[in-house]
Amino acid sequence: MNKVFECKINKSILFKRPNLKSEHLKEILFGEKFIKIKEYKNFFYGYCEYDNYEGYIKKNNLILSEKKHNYLINSSKAFLYKNRKINSKTKKFLYLNSRVYISKIGKTFSRINNKWIKNSDLKSLNKKKNDHFLKKVSLFNNSKYVWGGNTVDGIDCSGLIQELMKNVLKKCPRDSIEQEVYFKKKIKLTNIKKGDLLFWKGHVAVAINNKKCVHAYGPVKKVTQMKINNLISILQKKSLKLSSIRRP
Repeated sequence: MNKVFECKINKSILFKRPNLKSEHLKEILFGEKFIKIKEYKNFFYGYCEYDNYEGYIKKNNLILSEKKHNYLINSSKAFLYKNRKINSKTKKFLYLNSRVYISKIGKTFSRINNKWIKNSDLKSLNKKKNDHFLKKVSLFNNSKYVWGGNTVDGIDCSGLIQELMKNVLKKCPRDSIEQEVYFKKKIKLTNIKKGDLLFWKGHVAVAINNKKCVHAYGPVKKVTQMKINNLISILQKKSLKLSSIRRP
């Protein structure tokens, strides 16, 4: 019988093979659930509950999932505190979109396990808002480009789209090829607007208005803004043709 685990550290790598030198597929964040299918030495093989992405993950980075999460981390990095005093900050932190169980809500700080966290770093999972998925895009400004990354400390093009969607509780596949299939509404370049996704083979960017886009771009090694027409031209010179524009 498959068992449900969750990540117990701030992030854990999902590998293509049960080997620490294997390709990094994505990162799983604190509290995100992983369904174990089988074991292989120090690894579990299974899939992430959020996007059904399959791979291998180190066993000791997981814990059996028991409590239902009630909050989402809503800042780039939410630091933990020893008590409810601002000078008790620890070096431990959780990344944007980590899922947590808050046992006690305070005026400024709330209880998380045996530590405390600022209320301003939290977003209730029980109160849905119609926020645009680009609301938190500025948190990733100049984040380092990392293949298979899912955090502000390192992210790739499709990981950026997925994390932005996660924050507004929308489903989104992990890879750009799957995202292009998942988001079905096709848009013409002349009708592009904020939030539209631009796809090339192996790459995705998101429009922040009808002139500019933002993406995690390997050649500049970071998340960056560019004029849409300039990006289309640059990739065309590399024999990469814009395959479609999709509206989530």
